[in-house]
Amino acid sequence: KGKCGTNESELEISWLEQAYTLKLFFLKGHNTSRGQEAFWRLSRIQFTYDTAERTYFKDAVSPGKHTASSHRLSALVTPAGKSYECQAQQTISLISSDHQKSVQLLLSEVRIQPFDITADFVFSEEHKCPVDQREQLEETLPLILGLILGLVIVITLCVYHIHHKLTANQVQIPRDRSQYKHMG
Repeated sequence: KGKCGTNESELEISWLEQAYTLKLFFLKGHNTSRGQEAFWRLSRIQFTYDTAERTYFKDAVSPGKHTASSHRLSALVTPAGKSYECQAQQTISLISSDHQKSVQLLLSEVRIQPFDITADFVFSEEHKCPVDQREQLEETLPLILGLILGLVIVITLCVYHIHHKLTANQVQIPRDRSQYKHMG
């Protein structure tokens, strides 16, 4: 389920007959520090879970419904009109109403766009997360450095070859002293 608005959107995912419910809240805004650049972000997460449910919780000490949520979250920040894409795993820690539980949301292989959707089931141009951008740079950097090194080697060999051709017709002074006449 969800709610789509102009500046606020909400996505709700439930499973195991509503024993688990994940709500993601999105906001659209403007970055005033860099002009009026529009962006959207994940602003809040609310996760409701039932420790009485036996699929994931066996022999829970205090079974019952609990809620874990985030406060003042600013995640998945993406320029307006683009979709967010991230293959890498990201961890978001949540504060639980059951203080004995630590709740972490692990996101991986994410592609989401809560605003500016042009057609059903069609994402806009993707905005890659910083981790994926870094991994892409780590993959291409050795290739770029290898090409630069190869180019430097080719240029050095060309300069040597040209220098050797230009100095081939000049008289060479023998470096071996045995070819000098005896001075005496």
